[in-house]
Amino acid sequence: MTTAPCQIIADIIGQLYTCSEVNGYVRIRTPYLYPDGEVIDFFLNERTQTITDLGETLRWLDMQTDSKYLSKKQEIFLQDILITQSIELFDGMLQVRVNNNLSSAITRLGEGTIAVSNLWLLNRTRLAGTLNDEIAELLDDHQIRYERDIKLVGRSSRSWQIDFRTRHPRRSSLIEVLSTGNRGAANTKVNNAVAAWVDLNQYQLTTEPLRFISLFDDSLDVWSSSHISQLAEFSEICYASEPEELIQQLVT
Repeated sequence: MTTAPCQIIADIIGQLYTCSEVNGYVRIRTPYLYPDGEVIDFFLNERTQTITDLGETLRWLDMQTDSKYLSKKQEIFLQDILITQSIELFDGMLQVRVNNNLSSAITRLGEGTIAVSNLWLLNRTRLAGTLNDEIAELLDDHQIRYERDIKLVGRSSRSWQIDFRTRHPRRSSLIEVLSTGNRGAANTKVNNAVAAWVDLNQYQLTTEPLRFISLFDDSLDVWSSSHISQLAEFSEICYASEPEELIQQLVT
């Protein structure tokens, strides 16, 4: 029963693939690997002539984050991958119809599986300075003067490093950027930002008070409503996905 598809694989794709019968499927062990080095297996249903990962890719991706759901950015990239490789998503499984071309189906599913598993990279904290560089470019585009990584001394005599201080004829502001892909780290960042704003409160009591802005990197679903409300008590809230709102806060 397994001879025909396995022979096709051996003849057309090569010996890097091996086959065996598992629970009514023909398991195809591929040379593809998930990012952690785990081997990727596909399963051929000869009755329906479909080849699938049995949901393993999305399960693997789910294990790389504390969030129960894919981020908005991951969802967008996932849909692009499915369309590009003509892959169906059914009940959490990636699957491809064989259509009398098993080698092509395996190749498409392989390329799609690797691309989907690589979406874990979007769970990582942005590379150091990447988001801050984007903000700097935004400020340059709007001709808003700024300083980066400034140090200010609070009431407690502690020195705080704040990501940006902007200067505008109408208002000067401090911007603290909150970016992480880890829920535990999100709590720490929010607590640190709250402590900084409270300790630096005297800068809001001068004749030219500074506006405090907490800018959330909302490309990842790690921020809770309590995070937002905590910082909203001491600062204005902005989101990286809404740059025009940030500019509006800085100039009004």
